[in-house]
Amino acid sequence: MKFIGIIPARYASTRFPGKPLEDICGKTVIRRVYEQASKALETVLVATDDDRIYDAVEAFGGKVVMTRPDHKCGTDRCLEAYKAITTPAWREQNDTDTVIINIQGDEPFIQPEQIKTVMDCFDEPDTQIATLVRPFTDKDGKDAVENPNTPKVDWEIETGKAKMFSRLPIPQGGPYYAHIGLYAYRADVLEKITQLPQSPLEVKERLEQLRWLENGYSIRVGLTDTPTIGIDTPEDLKRAIEWYKWNG
Repeated sequence: MKFIGIIPARYASTRFPGKPLEDICGKTVIRRVYEQASKALETVLVATDDDRIYDAVEAFGGKVVMTRPDHKCGTDRCLEAYKAITTPAWREQNDTDTVIINIQGDEPFIQPEQIKTVMDCFDEPDTQIATLVRPFTDKDGKDAVENPNTPKVDWEIETGKAKMFSRLPIPQGGPYYAHIGLYAYRADVLEKITQLPQSPLEVKERLEQLRWLENGYSIRVGLTDTPTIGIDTPEDLKRAIEWYKWNG
């Protein structure tokens, strides 16, 4: 099995434009994501739509490809980047044995062990798509489960597969698991799911993985107990800098 890590990175952002190039104690956000991912994967590249990010990645020696600016989600950008570094003949022979890992470009402290947990999901030959969850704990605070900015996952522990994703607390009565937005797809599956039209649940919840479930694809769940630090706002960046000063 071949694994390829792709980090979608846009410059434009409604809440925090330019966040991939923000500095965390001497390194940009995108560089920290890249270096963390490279600890788990031999092949990692950034997929961007902006010259500034492209130049910054090249400057620190990273691999980067330029992609179209009109992609609606990181999944679509991953497919374009994958096709940019492979040939049709190569994909025809290798798609079913190649896994694309979509690593969020705004999580500078993603742990290699978390990426490896998602990779291990493909030890099961029927895995089409995999993602990561973690249980809520008291450290998250009493209102964390109610926070719509943190999607929740209802999944079958016996089969290891997701049943539902929602911004609401699910399943009713718990136990509650937070979704960590790390996705991995077999390359042939990635090609297919990018062709699907938006589904009603996806539109309602603003969660693209619901489109895959509604169209019959299965999502295997990897379990971690390590929280991630996503950067969506300038306030998040300040917290990430403080975290790094204490833990980096």
